[in-house]
Amino acid sequence: MGIADVRRFNRTVTQRIGALSDSYMARDRPLGQARVLWEIGADGCDVRLLRSRLDLDSGYLSRLLRGLENDGLVAVEQSDDDGRVRTARLTSKGLGERDLLDRRSDELAASILQPLSEQQRARLIAAMGEVERLLIASTVQVGSVDPRHPDARFCLQAYFDELAARFDGGFDHARSISAGVDELTPPAGLLLVATLHSEPVGCGALKFHDDGPTEVKRMWVSPDVRGLGLGRRLLTELEQHAAAHGSAVLRLETNRNLTEAISLYRAAGYTEVPAFNTEPYAHHWFEKAVI
Repeated sequence: MGIADVRRFNRTVTQRIGALSDSYMARDRPLGQARVLWEIGADGCDVRLLRSRLDLDSGYLSRLLRGLENDGLVAVEQSDDDGRVRTARLTSKGLGERDLLDRRSDELAASILQPLSEQQRARLIAAMGEVERLLIASTVQVGSVDPRHPDARFCLQAYFDELAARFDGGFDHARSISAGVDELTPPAGLLLVATLHSEPVGCGALKFHDDGPTEVKRMWVSPDVRGLGLGRRLLTELEQHAAAHGSAVLRLETNRNLTEAISLYRAAGYTEVPAFNTEPYAHHWFEKAVI
């Protein structure tokens, strides 16, 4: 469903922006090389980060960089401290080429908008923003991760930091009901981590109990990707994991200052219930049947 519409949209966009040409923006290089030039930027970029940002195969990125090096536009340097770390930097010629591509990109954008009425321009720009948000949302990957993994530690620390900033009187996770690494490691529980271009942007966890409902813990989404529906996606995937584990009911508690979380839980079908634990930071308790 919708596959034909997506393919038609892709064909229209690639043709309109000139992606089909081997000489993007009337330069002697394809779109891939032009995009890499722009992403490297004036300050240079770690090659691993470049690959992550652009979602490129390492071999293909190496070929693109080699072509740019042969043209005298890019220099790739190895770190003196770690030979595995390489940084791509634009040469003076590369900086000039990037400036020219920027100007021509502005001209292309203007050529798209110019034939349209003011109302059509506003509609197009609004539609582009919505498409961009949805494409980013579709790029996010969610998977089960060992809570000791660096991505997991990053998310959990960001979660603690945000609670400390938003809760009245701060937050000390040592006072809260525990959800330690052992409790979030199968079979005791699990931790889902969401990544965007290989960078961690969200998490959610489950604590299983043989004699009672499963607990939802550590729900966090980076401010950079809020509004993309990632919180709902994480919650839905946690529910699916809980059901697959045989859990009939999910429970969670939350603080009154986390208004977005409260709205999410209610919209997802969670019912507010009397307090079922002594969590010192909680003001609302919710549960939902998943089987």
